Amino acid sequence: MLWRVILASHVIFTAYGFWLPNDPRGSWSYFVGSWELFRFGKATTVNTTASRAHFAHSTQARLAAKTALSRPPVQFTGAQAVSIAFGFASAVEESKYVVHACCIPPEHVHMVIRDHPRPVRRIVGHLKTAAARQLRSDSAEKVWARNCWAVYLDSPSDIQRAIRYVENNPIKECKRKQSWSLVTPFPGWCPRVASDAAKHSRLAASLATRVVCSQTQSTGFAIGVSIGRRHCRCSRQCSSSRCG
Repeated sequence: MLWRVILASHVIFTAYGFWLPNDPRGSWSYFVGSWELFRFGKATTVNTTASRAHFAHSTQARLAAKTALSRPPVQFTGAQAVSIAFGFASAVEESKYVVHACCIPPEHVHMVIRDHPRPVRRIVGHLKTAAARQLRSDSAEKVWARNCWAVYLDSPSDIQRAIRYVENNPIKECKRKQSWSLVTPFPGWCPRVASDAAKHSRLAASLATRVVCSQTQSTGFAIGVSIGRRHCRCSRQCSSSRCG
């Protein structure tokens, strides 16, 4: 059994109209909900988590599809980026998220977020809501596309690499690096790694012993670690303390 403890996540979420479900570079969408947009092709679903931003494609076809949107694609101004950062900061303070990197280009957002009891996609939803609330107070329209793209990071070197990517992202667009007060510098190590490694070693050793589920009186195994937490995959609901 190989344990994977998630330490942080690199997330990307986009403004309305930035990345369409039938983008010729591929998307994580399974359908196109607009008939006008569907005329430019069905969803170009891909399963890879690798960036497709620089994948060879027809720029003309991609831009033509955007003409079918119900309103123009959103591009953040500098003032809106500041408002978005204020919204993010309020969510970070409210739920004690730890953000190790953040950049807000005109059409999307990059963040590196330390693991948190709340699932990362709910964190992104919270960040979007807080930013949208701030933008509404500045008389802005709805700006976010649905969902997000997330890559889980399970080592300090992964986190450092993602931070460098996020910090250098504006430079690719010939812009200056960004600095936001909501960011907590990454110390280069994760305090929980050593304790988690010891805990998982003990748990792995216990897998050799069958567990009797107290409710079902059937045998099963306590298996699985996801986002740094343990889950029971017994076939029925189990209240055994071993399955936790």
